Amino acid sequence: MMPQNLESLKNYLANGTIKGIGPSTAKKIVDTFGEDTIYVFKYEPEKLASIKGITKPKALEMSQSFNENWELWQIVGFLEKFGIGPANAKKVYKLLGANAIEKIEENPYILIDIARGVDFKQIDKMALDIGIAADNTKRIKSGIKYSLIRVGYNGHTCVKKENLITFVKELLGVSSEFIEDCLIDLKMENEVIVEKQDEDTELIYLQAFYKAETNIAEKIISLNNTENVKEIKNFKKELKLIEKDEDIVLSDKQKEALETVNENNVCIITGGPGTGKTTIIKSIIDLYETKGKKVVLCAPTGRAAKRMTEATNKEAKTLHRLLEIGKIEEEGSIESTDYEVAPIDADVIIVDEMSMVDLFLMNYLLKAVYKGTKLVLVGDADQLASVGPGSILLDLIESDTVKTVHLDKIFRQAAKSKIILNAHRVNNGEPFITPEEAKEHNAKEDFFYIKEPLADGMLYQVLSLCKERLSNFGDYNFFDNIQVLSPTKKGLLGTKELNKALQKELNPESDFKQEKNSMGVTFREQDKIMQIRNNYDIYWERFEPEYENGSGVFNGELGTIEKIDNFEKQVKIRFDDNKVAWYAFQDLDQIEHAYAITIHKAQRK
Repeated sequence: MMPQNLESLKNYLANGTIKGIGPSTAKKIVDTFGEDTIYVFKYEPEKLASIKGITKPKALEMSQSFNENWELWQIVGFLEKFGIGPANAKKVYKLLGANAIEKIEENPYILIDIARGVDFKQIDKMALDIGIAADNTKRIKSGIKYSLIRVGYNGHTCVKKENLITFVKELLGVSSEFIEDCLIDLKMENEVIVEKQDEDTELIYLQAFYKAETNIAEKIISLNNTENVKEIKNFKKELKLIEKDEDIVLSDKQKEALETVNENNVCIITGGPGTGKTTIIKSIIDLYETKGKKVVLCAPTGRAAKRMTEATNKEAKTLHRLLEIGKIEEEGSIESTDYEVAPIDADVIIVDEMSMVDLFLMNYLLKAVYKGTKLVLVGDADQLASVGPGSILLDLIESDTVKTVHLDKIFRQAAKSKIILNAHRVNNGEPFITPEEAKEHNAKEDFFYIKEPLADGMLYQVLSLCKERLSNFGDYNFFDNIQVLSPTKKGLLGTKELNKALQKELNPESDFKQEKNSMGVTFREQDKIMQIRNNYDIYWERFEPEYENGSGVFNGELGTIEKIDNFEKQVKIRFDDNKVAWYAFQDLDQIEHAYAITIHKAQRK
């Protein structure tokens, strides 16, 4: 809440929001002006210059910053109790305006529609406290929509009606009849879609999810049925020329994949690691660029796009950058499916790491593809589904609508990696490769399986591997080339506890390192961190290899805390691609420790 007394006013001024004011200056200001402090800031800022260290220009700058932030930070303070952080609070302020608090107090449930990750129970409690009845239709409809949003957070696009009703009954404590009636209203208002799966089962969608799914299906069929105007004539002859020029010998499966690209407007190339997907991408580029066609490469994440660029020596962009959709909300949120995207000028579009593409991103991509453009979707169907809603790659393969080539041969060079060999064995339900088999393949020692039945014992193994054993084995430095992955956040071997233990071992408390506690987590200089949500507005600079600047840091980017400035209330972070950004203390909910990360988060890297 906003300052109710001088002490809390002092804390508000000192929290880094007002430019140029730290704890020491905040104390001087409040001690000098007492209960007139806010009046001085708003109407007589020149008086601030009477305090030692504050010049008149600085006083006016402080006043301007104070006034710009005052209304917003009233809303931030108000929304904190609902689990809504500063980033979402800005969105609420933008949508509802200066009297946002008044509007929310009249109908707290509007927050469900406009803010992501809200604490529904807190909103519901507030609504009940101000006299909204338990069976009020606004309450029940919001409970239904919140439940469907939760489904999206878990990666699904819809839910069985009976399961939805059970969940909402427990959430709100109302009868099935009330929920059924509100579902009918929401259906009439076109906010939810009810689809019959079979005689006994109905599926409930939020309208945005249903529309995105429908758009994807319709556009795929439309692209497929369009005349194949980019087809290369005398294809086999052209393919032989590529093999000769590039001094490569393509396998039968790779040739089949390239023929499939040539014969279809939309196709999928899928296979595990080491099966030759990159060689196919490079061959597509050579085939079509030789004929004067424009080939565009893209991937869902910055790291995937960078790997694609390195493998092909041709620029690959992230889908967000390619589609120019910088201001679209974070993955998994309820998108406007009517958002206009820039059409892609290309004859062939190749999308790598398709398993990471979620429902909304695929919808935007397809909206930008001209009829007649070839769309090549490349990925590993055995990877985890996207973090956002939908399982696009797997669903497209299983639909039998899109021509798909499955690559299953591991190439000789890749077969020398025990990681790749064991990845395929796991997918085939087979045990790990034996030492004798590894010797036959001349496989390098890059895979170890440690059987440890106790969690404490496994924690010890992880810590000792990261601290010294891997360094002794292969000169591996934790901060340069070791990443701990866990399938879960919870428990002794979940990422939360692993991060605490690894930080203690690898970056312990020191008199020479500044710290900042945020929401129960201690951030320390030299900590390894990860950005956990898209921030399109944050300013960054890059000083090497040449100076450039820009805005935007995205979900999954890894970095290191270089400096914590407790006076200016800021944290300096250098990301792995050498971007340097300063985070205000109140924005630290956008990062988390990355000594250990979940497997899902690893996909976003």
